[in-house]
Amino acid sequence: MQRLKCCVLIPTFNNIGTLSRVLDGVLAMTQNVVVINDGATDGTAEILHAYSEIHQVHLPKNKGKGNALKKGFQEALKLGYDFAVTIDSDGQHFPEDIPVFLKALQQEETKNVLYIGSRNMKQHDVPGSSSFGNRFSNFWFWFETGTWLTDTQCGYRLYPLKEIKKLNLYTPKFEFEIEIIVKAAWSGTLVKNIPVKISYDDVERVSHFRKGPDFARISVLNTVFVFITLFYIKPRDFFRKIQKKGIRNFLTEDILGSKDSPRKKALSIALGFFIGLSPFWGLHTLLVLGLAFLFKLNKAIAFAFSNISLPPFIPFVLYLSVQTGVWITGEENFFNLDTIMDNLLAVKGLKTYLIGSFALATVVSILTGIIGYFALTQIAKRKIAVENG
Repeated sequence: MQRLKCCVLIPTFNNIGTLSRVLDGVLAMTQNVVVINDGATDGTAEILHAYSEIHQVHLPKNKGKGNALKKGFQEALKLGYDFAVTIDSDGQHFPEDIPVFLKALQQEETKNVLYIGSRNMKQHDVPGSSSFGNRFSNFWFWFETGTWLTDTQCGYRLYPLKEIKKLNLYTPKFEFEIEIIVKAAWSGTLVKNIPVKISYDDVERVSHFRKGPDFARISVLNTVFVFITLFYIKPRDFFRKIQKKGIRNFLTEDILGSKDSPRKKALSIALGFFIGLSPFWGLHTLLVLGLAFLFKLNKAIAFAFSNISLPPFIPFVLYLSVQTGVWITGEENFFNLDTIMDNLLAVKGLKTYLIGSFALATVVSILTGIIGYFALTQIAKRKIAVENG
């Protein structure tokens, strides 16, 4: 604990029946303890008065676990700590698991890591609602970050305080523990699970999680995060990846080097072109990732080729769509390159554009899919031939 500059952070609110046992268990492991009394009204302050060796912060009013954790992180940083292990005061966590986090941190290549305790959700005393809520949260964390975890809701965690300090965190209650891990992952922090023990049998255990309101708050937060993921995070990560690797290496490693079959790659290319050329402006990322997931296609390839509708190409996509629509409908061609900016501000002949857009998207996606399939098949054959000598 001393060498890693790590403390144990305990937020507590009206857990008078279990608080002393938790504090004694933690003190048996370390003296680096910070307790945040989140405006408790049940005698918590009196219990803490007997633990003068513990650094304490007493908040005048209960504002939620998220707010208590933020205050705790700030206090731990002031005290010179680099990491904080958070443990709940309701008795469900075992203080003897603290070394599990420390051992993992010592062995980790990067210290920019956030560990979440992974509970055995199949043990007999785990409530069904907790198991369902955890699966629900795991799925959305994966969708939002691309990282699959077995437990995203456990409060037993190790936080890298200096990295957490850089995040803009807003939520005050239980949803905070979702906000912080998603934003940490977005910012480049490695988020991983560490196996820990759990107990729900304690008759004195009091949970302040309100199934209706708190689950609703988490659902709203995940809805916001999904939109941010689709319209900012995914495009940002895609362009960062290309910038880091270079277009040539990206094509070689992520597209040609993918282990998917030529058929799957070709269908992914076709889907990308179809969505990218379709008139669903503002929804391209949502549609291409959703359909790629639905049809089990390569999301990276589909997303890459859907970016044919990037801003520099938009005028030409619009022009070709309208020209195709004019050819199909026989209506007057009102759109030309000389007046392209005027037409971008107010597109006339919406029907012509929509028909042309879908027709162009269909034709181009079919052609690129066919070409991609045959090209990728030949590349795969050559690769097999080279590997076989």
